[in-house]
Amino acid sequence: MKFIFADTMDYVDPGFDFEGDRNAPGRQAYWDDEYPHEHMDTPPYDGMLVSRAAVGKGRLGGGKYSEAQAMAFRRAGARAFLRLDGPRFRHMPVFGDCGAFAYVKESTPPYTPEDMLAFYEDGEFTHGCSVDHIIFEFHEDDDPARFPSAMARDEARRRFDLTLANAETFLRASRPMEGRFTPLGVVQGWSPVSMAKAARDLCRMGYRYLAVGGTVPLRTPQVKACLRAVRDAIPHDAAMHVLGFAKAEDIQEFVPFGITSFDTTSPLRRAFKDARCNYYLRRPGTGLDYYTALRVPQATENPKLQRLAKEGKVRQEDLQRLERRALESLRAYGRGEAGLDEALDAVMAYDEPGLLRRATHPADGDPALRNRYRRTLTERPWERCACRVCRELGIEALVFRGSNRNKRRGIHNLAVFKTLVNDLPGPEEGTRPDEQADLFRHPRQSEPAAPGPLLRG
Repeated sequence: MKFIFADTMDYVDPGFDFEGDRNAPGRQAYWDDEYPHEHMDTPPYDGMLVSRAAVGKGRLGGGKYSEAQAMAFRRAGARAFLRLDGPRFRHMPVFGDCGAFAYVKESTPPYTPEDMLAFYEDGEFTHGCSVDHIIFEFHEDDDPARFPSAMARDEARRRFDLTLANAETFLRASRPMEGRFTPLGVVQGWSPVSMAKAARDLCRMGYRYLAVGGTVPLRTPQVKACLRAVRDAIPHDAAMHVLGFAKAEDIQEFVPFGITSFDTTSPLRRAFKDARCNYYLRRPGTGLDYYTALRVPQATENPKLQRLAKEGKVRQEDLQRLERRALESLRAYGRGEAGLDEALDAVMAYDEPGLLRRATHPADGDPALRNRYRRTLTERPWERCACRVCRELGIEALVFRGSNRNKRRGIHNLAVFKTLVNDLPGPEEGTRPDEQADLFRHPRQSEPAAPGPLLRG
């Protein structure tokens, strides 16, 4: 199973000064920074995916890329822009899709099949998805009465037919690129039954690789029902990709469905978007342990703390003093020069909930949060990982503070998650035959390097 990381412009400054909390002198964003595959000893994913909508331009206007970055992307191509053109990374596939969530409210996609193929060809993508349109409705059975109205039913059917028509045009137009590009036909539907029908139709067109879309808002049992229906409907040698796989941490449960590849950003985003599970660590077997990062926001830059100071609820000088004490205590604890309670008290004294409720809950803050912090400090997970992030940062990897710490922790999570994917058992016989291997071999790629160790022994 291939783990594809969806590009979200997440990179780090390799020269960042953590003591001074500042970037390297003269640093230029992107140009001097490192992607996760550059930063780590071994790439923490098998390939990358770029969404057309993220690059920007066209009817939708700008995306996540700045105008200069979008121009550089188009000039250099996806592989060079993502810095996957070096010898270490030439084996890694570059996937592309339309970024359909960006135009979900539009009547029709802003790109034609020919537009997307030109984008893939210019960018030297190895794999690219056909032009799809997300269907809002989802029902676990195919009863038309489940739709709230005839209009909703007709709209779902229209998007279904449009996605299939685009896929047929896309496949036919991609034939001149055969041998250097693998087209993926996108499956959209409003139920497992409709998704199975779409998958059968795509295979009849000639697709060998399908991309199952629209699963992001679905619950785990619903995603499983869709994948089971698709897998049962297609030939055993057909490959299957899951777009925007939001259930990545439950990947073990999806092995029986014969998933060839999936893309996600979840391990990285949870480093700074999740309230509890910010740092991953492998546990014996095939599971993950999760730790809460210790929040020490920047006193002079955090918007919530700035607001508190402006409202006169706390003095800026007090914030800076508490911030400095929290950081110094954590670093001393990391070196073995301070006790656990000393570090914990310093962090909790600066904790935002404690500041907001100081009059009624002095210094204690949130008891549940304190317990999660205590577990993080007691178990010292950063000392049990040998990745570059943990080797270089130590306890700083568990400090929730600023982009360079938070994204490094996310890169660590990617690397840990990659070991989990690597160790998954193979799917049931017949669902992932050897014939699929050539779907990842292209003239633009070379053989992959052997993965290195991650966990300290």
